[in-house]
Amino acid sequence: MTANLTERLGTDRLARRYMDVRDLLPDVDNPTPLVRVNHVASAIDLYLKLEWLNPFGSVKDRTAAYLLEDLKRADRLAGRELVEASSGNTAIALAALAALEGTRLTVTIPEGVPEEKKLILRMLGAEVWSTPDDLCPVDLPKDGAIALARSLAASGERYVMPDQYDNPENVRAHYETTGPEIWRQTEGGVRTFIAGFGTCGTISGVGRYLKEQDPGVRIVAVEPQKGHRLPGLKSFAEAKEPAILDRTVIDDVITVEDEPAYATTLRLWREDALMVGPSTGALVHAANVIAPEGVTVAISPDSGTKYTSYFASLLGDEGLPRI
Repeated sequence: MTANLTERLGTDRLARRYMDVRDLLPDVDNPTPLVRVNHVASAIDLYLKLEWLNPFGSVKDRTAAYLLEDLKRADRLAGRELVEASSGNTAIALAALAALEGTRLTVTIPEGVPEEKKLILRMLGAEVWSTPDDLCPVDLPKDGAIALARSLAASGERYVMPDQYDNPENVRAHYETTGPEIWRQTEGGVRTFIAGFGTCGTISGVGRYLKEQDPGVRIVAVEPQKGHRLPGLKSFAEAKEPAILDRTVIDDVITVEDEPAYATTLRLWREDALMVGPSTGALVHAANVIAPEGVTVAISPDSGTKYTSYFASLLGDEGLPRI
């Protein structure tokens, strides 16, 4: 009787019933939410796309799913393990998906990444190699984790590397899902889109899609300061630009320092009850600085629950902000 009931039920998105956690991955008919920022950005019409409501907790769920499907189509995954360089979010999604595929993931990760992310990866069965910046002799030291992962992938037949920094599937994931979702959710009314420089799949894919719908949509990239402490974002003063970055779709680049990014993150928690990570704070701060007209959408890549050790420095003993 139970087996018959399970067979009869199946996956039904309208009923919010799923036979596999992968069925929760977003697409145009199952988008992540847009939520207006009513207090911290009260002077502008800003919406955050809450990517931390994806099944594995970040915008990188989209990328990881596309990267893995591409490897499977090319028959490159069978009998091999994954290796990837990541500041955490792509690796977490890859580790979860790899577990479902019956394979393992080795992650090379910058040593400054929060311990919470490393623990999540180990819980998912990934092997985590924390990588000092000076471990690999590359032109720009912040790319050490990438260089190490690529060297492992080239060392034999054990590993295959999805390589989110160079793989156009990263861009395609956002061109086919995130961009169309935003266009539909704003009823074609989005005037400005804001995302951070990281692997650059999000800003390249969404930017390309939105520009095709309306060339007047303004695409704004957020770049952190050199020596920053904003996981997931990259300063190209200290790291190579990913091969997939499409600068032709970017209208403006805004540099954000750590202090206003973290101060805005704290305000988002306390004034809008949005429990976001620090990169979201950077994007919202940038939005307030440029004060765009019309509907603005910014990516909120992940939640703040992965950064509690970082946030401890924001508060004094009485829970009052230090910044």
